[in-house]
Amino acid sequence: MLVRFVLGLLLAATAAPAAAQVLANAEINRAWAAGYRAAFTCSALWNGAGKPLDAIERDELTGIYPEIEADVRLLKADVDTAAKIVRVRYRDDMPPRMAVWGASDGCVTLPIGATSLPVSGGSRARPNLDDRPWPMGDKGARAPVARGLTTFGTATMDIQRFGGRTSALLVLKNGKIAVERYWGGHDLHTAQRTFSVAKSMAATLIGRAVLRGLIDVTKPASIAEWQSPGDPRSPITTEQLMRMASGLTSDTAGNRSDAIYMGGASVRQWTTQWPLLNPPNTRYRYANNDTLLATLSLRAAAAKAGQALDPNGFFDRIGMTRTFAEHDVNGDYILSSQVWTSARDLARLGLLYQDDGMWQGARLLPADWRGFVTAPSGPQPEGPFGYGAGFWLLNESPGVPGDAFGAFGNRGQYLVVIPSRRLIVVRQGYDDHKQRLDIAKLVAAVVAADDKASSSQRR
Repeated sequence: MLVRFVLGLLLAATAAPAAAQVLANAEINRAWAAGYRAAFTCSALWNGAGKPLDAIERDELTGIYPEIEADVRLLKADVDTAAKIVRVRYRDDMPPRMAVWGASDGCVTLPIGATSLPVSGGSRARPNLDDRPWPMGDKGARAPVARGLTTFGTATMDIQRFGGRTSALLVLKNGKIAVERYWGGHDLHTAQRTFSVAKSMAATLIGRAVLRGLIDVTKPASIAEWQSPGDPRSPITTEQLMRMASGLTSDTAGNRSDAIYMGGASVRQWTTQWPLLNPPNTRYRYANNDTLLATLSLRAAAAKAGQALDPNGFFDRIGMTRTFAEHDVNGDYILSSQVWTSARDLARLGLLYQDDGMWQGARLLPADWRGFVTAPSGPQPEGPFGYGAGFWLLNESPGVPGDAFGAFGNRGQYLVVIPSRRLIVVRQGYDDHKQRLDIAKLVAAVVAADDKASSSQRR
């Protein structure tokens, strides 16, 4: 009996915390679900050309994390179109989750419990360059086609054979659009969330700062919270952060930053707290935090020179006027994922790298910055793709030239550049965990079509 009594006490003692933990997870998941619905509804409505609510339900609010998807679908958004605020109520005793649109900087998601925005979004209007010649604008963007489909069009017509759910597909050859196709009501001005393609954009902004002499990526990153005497994180360089080789750990898998993305938490508070797990530059660990920290270092370097970090101003410089880099309530940009862009804007970014940082005769990135971001000089991931400094490498993919590299994002966002062929492939989509696009096979098909076109021209 005594054994039975003691065992009962032990079970009761262990069961109560477990039940409390389940309850706590359910509550935070519901709060995050409300934030997810508010953020995605806000950005999809007002970034770029915008989308109707039913399309947002179909695209942005499906195929997401299973622990929040049921709540995301259940909760309803209150859309204030005049003030451009989205509110999602999830509990009677808490303020609704809120996302506020701020023109040039897209939407800001407020933290759980917040009712006002301490830092407003950018108020300036983005320029409309549509009537300018391509690539700054949209005039003359398409390559002339005598009749019928191009060879590339034939190779990519049955896009479903590559998997996933595609919303946009572009193929550029020699700087002109050879294939441009959209699905589900999307068009050339529809902006989608980039997910981790934003990491490649962060690497581009860092390159711009390197050219201007604002930052040396080989030096320790400028993270104020790491500067206490003896802090083992202080030697971590910006380059090591860019190469996912910081040695830091975090509480979730490397591609999850739930507290920031869905909770509206401070980028600085959430990313600077994590301890060192491995010696820097010895392990590859894909982590949103590394890119966010690299961006904090970039912002600090710019501030030291008396300048503000202005991603969207740089995007406007290369015609990416439907691209919106979003920030937290403190003004720190979430350049690991929270950027919205159109397929044509991704193609413009590809053209900048195809021409090794030159844009219409002006150098915007350091000479051979492309070589830097595509060099696998740090520890490498397992799997078919290598990693540079913010870009993925396709150099082990069958049928794909060795100099191919790309920006990859969750749910099937891809920008692939092949400088030796002057080829660029852009694919946007809404893939889920059950069906994903095989980007290597798609690019190989485009390369094979390029070979066929070249062979025909020689005959």
